[in-house]
Amino acid sequence: MKIAVLSGKGGTGKTFVAVNLASAASSAQYVDCDVEAPNGHLFFNPVVDETHVVNVKRPVVDNDKCIGCQACVEFCNFNALAYVKKGVMVFDDICHSCGGCALVCPEHAITERDDRLGVYTLGHSENVSVVTGMMDIGKISGVPIIKALNTFRSELTVVDCPPGSACSVIESIEDADYCVLVAEPTTFGVHNLKMVYELVEGMHKPLGVVLNKCTADKNPAEAFCQSEAITILGKITYDPILGKLGSEGKIAVRQLTYYQLFFKGLLDKIIWEVSHETNANS
Repeated sequence: MKIAVLSGKGGTGKTFVAVNLASAASSAQYVDCDVEAPNGHLFFNPVVDETHVVNVKRPVVDNDKCIGCQACVEFCNFNALAYVKKGVMVFDDICHSCGGCALVCPEHAITERDDRLGVYTLGHSENVSVVTGMMDIGKISGVPIIKALNTFRSELTVVDCPPGSACSVIESIEDADYCVLVAEPTTFGVHNLKMVYELVEGMHKPLGVVLNKCTADKNPAEAFCQSEAITILGKITYDPILGKLGSEGKIAVRQLTYYQLFFKGLLDKIIWEVSHETNANS
């Protein structure tokens, strides 16, 4: 089973929920797809067993062979190539590494080189195997790294997605069996919850919401869930102790019995939701 944890913005508590969900299981795999700013490893502090480099292909043009037909330029929908001063110029930052330009070149003037995008590491921390993707500084898109991370799946895998609803998020939840949306109790929190909710609904993924940082005040995120008949999986009360644990890089489930029981209950509820969805569709 693969559970994806999402939020419409950073700082909502997505990583907190993902890390503790994985830690609450007897055995689990945690995959950090937030490759631009991964921080799950700061809590797990895993022993790293392997490191793998992720490369993408970039076109290289031999302008001595180029006859100026511009077939490659016309083919590229991303405008990553331009014909300038009797030669083809390549713009790596907007190249999507599809390889099409090399295929359409009649003179075979285009080859490809490896361009390092980042790495992913495999490690372990107590009962959790930890997979962390990290995009190199200055790179534009981490989607190829996330594609590599998507190949990992165990009996229970918890995916820590990037915030928002961009292409990287879509790739992160592509193979998910269930999506957990984490929301804050504010008007802005509702705006971001709605954004990611519409994305997950559009991909026809079963989902539920965890309300984080709840207080005795009115909760607009809860009201939104009720209005849309969205399953509320649980509520996490605003707790200064969690802030202290987070600042120390500690995992609540491993420190406090209350949160161990809470997240085990949350995990059981998610598993029930998945099995219920499966039975309903069979």
